Amino acid sequence: MPPHHPNALRRHVLIGGTSLLAAPWLAHALSAPAPALLLRPRTLVFPQDHGTHNETRTEWWYLTGHAQDGAGRTFGFQVTFFRSRVDGTQTLPGRLAARQLLFAHAAITDVRAGKLWHDQRIARWNGEPPTPGLPSGRGVFASAQDTHVQLRDWFIQRQPRGAYTTRISGDTVGINISAAPTQPLLLQGDNGFSRKGPDPEQASFYVTQPQLAVQGQLTLGGQRFEVQGTAWLDHEWSEALLHPDAVGWDWIGMNLFNGDSLTAFRLRRADGSQVWAGGSFRPAQSLQAQPFAPDAVAFTPLRFWSSPRTRARYPVEWRVSTPSAALYTVKAVIDPQELDSSQSTGTVYWEGLSDLFEAQGKHVGRGYLEMTGYAQRLVL
Repeated sequence: MPPHHPNALRRHVLIGGTSLLAAPWLAHALSAPAPALLLRPRTLVFPQDHGTHNETRTEWWYLTGHAQDGAGRTFGFQVTFFRSRVDGTQTLPGRLAARQLLFAHAAITDVRAGKLWHDQRIARWNGEPPTPGLPSGRGVFASAQDTHVQLRDWFIQRQPRGAYTTRISGDTVGINISAAPTQPLLLQGDNGFSRKGPDPEQASFYVTQPQLAVQGQLTLGGQRFEVQGTAWLDHEWSEALLHPDAVGWDWIGMNLFNGDSLTAFRLRRADGSQVWAGGSFRPAQSLQAQPFAPDAVAFTPLRFWSSPRTRARYPVEWRVSTPSAALYTVKAVIDPQELDSSQSTGTVYWEGLSDLFEAQGKHVGRGYLEMTGYAQRLVL
């Protein structure tokens, strides 16, 4: 459940060398959201539903994983592409109308160095298909036929056999990997329809591809590492996720070493109490996931880390209770994994490589923990 904050675009953000503040029509469009469309359960159709859903307000393709090089050096990586509908521009004519905004975040956690590096990108898009014959590494678009989101030379794309390829050539990080499925697609919630709150409009379509086999290259400071590992991909689209009382969420996506897959999340009030919760568990050999009821998931913080830059205080160790096991413990592999995306989506959040332990202390999995709404309330 990656964070998204389109209202932050009123800040002085440059897109293609042009300040958005120099475009009053866009500032007005961002300040006047259209009424939310009420999503209803439906049968998802693939590969089309791997692609963009421009009629919805927000959408993301979110790839996280862990990998090692030949010497055993361990890394975490995150690549997230976002799409946000600009309500006030939908009826504007012409190819230059910014009907959609596309963002991308990329991060690498170097466990040995105890440090996270990250980069970000933002661009406007008219919502139309890519120009035929466009050279590779050019253009800004999201495909409605299958997963393919491109921000110039950054992209994520699903290949015909199901593998996801992504390339990030940033100033501080480089990611060039292939992530191939080893299990079927996992439909979260009710066959892909995932409730996110007590009101009907708080819902999303949510599909997951866990246990992806990763190979490729990660680059830090000009040094390239050939790596192999395991990844997790979420694709989610919605009109509204946050209940008015919610300030953010806590979420885990865990690939267990035995092939099982665990998702758990909660939406949280400012006092830490739970507005809503959910998730799922799927055994390695099963085609069906066990969805979790809102009252069957509980997150209890055990240890905190305070960011020296933002002073936000994050729980970096949790006890998580789900129907799939009596108790799990989630521990950040390193504490400083806070991301500042103020130059793109505008929010500050914690997103990092974490380990999963059973109650007896056995290390059973590894994945990502995400925490939003600790530095400031998350606005969707």
